[in-house]
Amino acid sequence: MPLLTITHHTEYYYARPVAFGEHRVMLRPSDGHDLRMLQGSLVITPQPASLRWIHDVFGNSVAIASFDQPATRLSFHSTAIVEHHPSEEFALTPDDRAFFYPFLYDEEEYPDLEPFIRPHYGDPEHELSSWARGFLDDGPSTRTFDILSRMTHGIRDAFSYRKRHAHGTQHPLDTLQTGSGTCRDFALLMIEALRRLGIAARFVSGYLFVHDEGEGGHVGGGSTHAWVQVYLPSAGWIEFDPTNGIIGSRDLIRVAVAREPYQAIPLHGSYVGGADDFLRMEVRIKVASADAAAPAQGAVVPA
Repeated sequence: MPLLTITHHTEYYYARPVAFGEHRVMLRPSDGHDLRMLQGSLVITPQPASLRWIHDVFGNSVAIASFDQPATRLSFHSTAIVEHHPSEEFALTPDDRAFFYPFLYDEEEYPDLEPFIRPHYGDPEHELSSWARGFLDDGPSTRTFDILSRMTHGIRDAFSYRKRHAHGTQHPLDTLQTGSGTCRDFALLMIEALRRLGIAARFVSGYLFVHDEGEGGHVGGGSTHAWVQVYLPSAGWIEFDPTNGIIGSRDLIRVAVAREPYQAIPLHGSYVGGADDFLRMEVRIKVASADAAAPAQGAVVPA
């Protein structure tokens, strides 16, 4: 995988000058053994009165901007150069605890995993549970990889991807019943289905690299992307993208992880004014191969 440059520009337009409340920005790629941020910048216009960086409860990097002047436009321009070492599909042996499902988590890990195992959305008619069990073999056990692979590819093959610019994520039952949704809807559906099987899963927000030559046939490029991480004993957190059928972190640039989608919103804030003051929002995102010496412009993002 080459070095990648990620450019993310979001701009809000207003009919008259409005005051801005605090804005939380989650655009910085997450460092780890598989992803290293080499250079980055974040330019905010108008310039905020203060900008501070924190780590949230999940360890994600969050920039918090406060403003003291009104304006008719508010823009956020983030650039990052990252070195990506994507993990391949995981491999378990029959000796691993999670090779076959059902399996048990270590009693020392379970208290930390419990919020990611417990379902968070209602399923009164057990439709979601029934759908999840449909990926199991008829016998007493199923290879865990088969369950995860079948569900990842099953969503990609059976559901229709559609962009939706409205805020929030639709209920997993709505996604299941309509057979359509966005990447974040598909991620939440898979998370809730796995939780009903007792498998720990969490939400991931980030970016998708779509090859210039069309390799991979991915959908969801040009905007922020969402997928799933599953925790397995011996393997740790593994990436699954049900929108594109990706297993492992190939072409996936992680920014934030969370228990719920609303906890990993890339950009969130408020303004003081009437509802008709807001005109529109424009978002432009590009993930492309980068030269190692390519410069990043603007204020430096903390490494």
